[in-house]
Amino acid sequence: MKKAVFLLLIISTVCHAQVKLSDKAEISVITFGPGQGELYSAFGHSAFRINDAELGIDEAYDYGVFDFDQPNFYLNFARGYLNYKMAIRNYKHFEGYYIFNNRYVHEQKLNLNQAQKQRLYDYLEWNAKPENQYYRYDYFYDNCATKMPAVIKKVFGDSVVFDGSHIKTNYTIRELTDLYLKYQPWGDLGIDVCLGLPMDKKASPYEYMFLPDYVEAGFAHATINRDGAVRPLVKERISIYESREEDMPHTTLTPLVVFSIVFVILAVISFFDIKRNKLSNGVDVVLFTVLGLLGLLFLLLWVATDHKAAARNMNLLWALPTHLVAVIAFIKKPKWLEKYFFAVAILSVLLLLTWPFLPQKMHYALIPLVMGIGLRAYIQHRIRKQLQAPL
Repeated sequence: MKKAVFLLLIISTVCHAQVKLSDKAEISVITFGPGQGELYSAFGHSAFRINDAELGIDEAYDYGVFDFDQPNFYLNFARGYLNYKMAIRNYKHFEGYYIFNNRYVHEQKLNLNQAQKQRLYDYLEWNAKPENQYYRYDYFYDNCATKMPAVIKKVFGDSVVFDGSHIKTNYTIRELTDLYLKYQPWGDLGIDVCLGLPMDKKASPYEYMFLPDYVEAGFAHATINRDGAVRPLVKERISIYESREEDMPHTTLTPLVVFSIVFVILAVISFFDIKRNKLSNGVDVVLFTVLGLLGLLFLLLWVATDHKAAARNMNLLWALPTHLVAVIAFIKKPKWLEKYFFAVAILSVLLLLTWPFLPQKMHYALIPLVMGIGLRAYIQHRIRKQLQAPL
């Protein structure tokens, strides 16, 4: 019985792969709008659609799928080995999910002749096979959105041209990311502090298409050589659903507010430390331990993972992993701690002075935090120096 079922599955797969599309078939690029419910949904989504009413086919080819059941999933995720896959979904169910969540749905029907439709369909079917469906995901250069132009270029080569002249801005990858996170201030901060200088590369018009909105714009300005003539790649754009206006998530406890409060608290503590000439070491143990752990995380993301965008992270200038050594040294109170904190204070001041000119765009909400770090480092230096001075 098991052999019979297995044989039927093989026959079904082979037959499905040999399907010839009818002349009523349409292939589209679908753009789903951003959603603010989760961080990952804030950028939107893209997929291919194959719709052949004569054959009863209406499927979405989705490159944004990951499998929690992969061996060592969480370890690989932490190391940057993000294995995503392409999956075939029932299009109407797929579309319904986004409409239910009030995310716009736009369809761009591609201007392909019958042979071109079949070539693209055959490639997508091949790509959906278990041995071909996985790919190494990259946040900015190989994701569900970039797969749309990449697949088109792979199938049709130089006969397709993406004209980037419609891009009039000169954004970096980081700035493009920030555009979509204005309602997610903590998510924006997290991305900014964990990712380094590669995020500050000026994006080419083609590279803008790591975002679904720009995929839609890119396809709208692309051409294809069809039947010996250059034609628009998109023959028709359909607005299937437009998002209803709704209240966006809002929090008063933004990073800037929280770090400003932290600075005020540290300033008050520092005032009383100077007044009584005594250090609040407990406060600094907590502060510099947290900073040291963050610095260690940033360093590991850079040197011990495959997260390429986390390389050369200048946030290590305020989150120094060496703070962990300094905190441990609090127990024995070595003399070098005074000089260490003096160096940290100087580094904090220099960082604040050069903030607008750094090659990496640092999140503005960190300014009061760095001020607090510099202040506490100065207090540690000043009082330790006074206590070490001979009477």
